[in-house]
Amino acid sequence: MEQDNIISNAETSSTAPSAKTIIDVKGLYKGFGNVPVLSNLSLQLFENENLVVLGKSGSGKSVLIKCMVRLLTANSGSIHIFGKNVNELDDGELAELRVKIGFLFQSGALYDSMTIRENLEFPLIRIKKHLSRKEIDQKIEEALENVGLSDTMNKMPSQLSGGMRKRASLARTIVVDPMIMLYDEPTTGLDPVTSDEISTLINNVQKKYNTSSIIITHDIECARTTADRVIMLNKGEVYLEGTIEEFEQSTDELIQSFFKIRPPQ
Repeated sequence: MEQDNIISNAETSSTAPSAKTIIDVKGLYKGFGNVPVLSNLSLQLFENENLVVLGKSGSGKSVLIKCMVRLLTANSGSIHIFGKNVNELDDGELAELRVKIGFLFQSGALYDSMTIRENLEFPLIRIKKHLSRKEIDQKIEEALENVGLSDTMNKMPSQLSGGMRKRASLARTIVVDPMIMLYDEPTTGLDPVTSDEISTLINNVQKKYNTSSIIITHDIECARTTADRVIMLNKGEVYLEGTIEEFEQSTDELIQSFFKIRPPQ
């Protein structure tokens, strides 16, 4: 992928979290039957921040962001987004909130029967109903250019590599101008070079669109590239919070094993 074709200013974000809270999770509990997945979990996402949530498989990472957009409903606790309690919204209010949130699924979730252009046009005409045909075309072209896929507009998803499909999915997400981005394992299944490209794009999207983002991952390199702040989950709870540097310098055995840090002899 030619880096010149992607959003400019592709340096890792180092902006400290602002005082404005975008997402506020308090005392969240989610279980399936008698099995707890999230237990008394609390965290905040700040404006224009990339928050990375780390954790081993089964630690509740994906369940957390699905609760945020109410794809799953928490058993107890609260999730406030832009000051509104997600669990108390009616269907209309929830739909209005979801328009402001971009969700990049692990699978990409493109429509296989549509061209890349049609994949971007579908949410755009549904959400941005006031746009003219010319404005729709311009936004699609801009979104694809911003992820380095200008020449794929008329291709089918099956004609793209895994990394290109992931970028096309990102373009479809940003084309409607979300204020929050939720990334669910954005680099899973990708080779190291393509993973680095996706991580760089996450930073570029943050700068270009001024998004506040939660990045769910177990990819340490992705975390190193994108994180303004890191939270690690363990057994459904926040185990540690800090900068990536603080995690890498930690003497905690769980953190060291996750980062593959050898303890001092």
